[in-house]
Amino acid sequence: MPKMKTKRAAAKRFTLTADGKVKYKKMNTRHILTKKTSKRKRHLRKAGFVAAGPVHMIKKKLLPYG
Repeated sequence: MPKMKTKRAAAKRFTLTADGKVKYKKMNTRHILTKKTSKRKRHLRKAGFVAAGPVHMIKKKLLPYG
């Protein structure tokens, strides 16, 4: 059986941490920033973590060798 291919779109968006969590960069930080508050922009700079439900699907199907 051939190797599974990594979904490249997912590989560019998600990274796996050492303890098994899935980390991603939050959206809404590219443009139209003047109407967003400083507090909101500060929180958007921090990394987000995927909830426990979809982690299994991301690790097994999208990032099989990640």
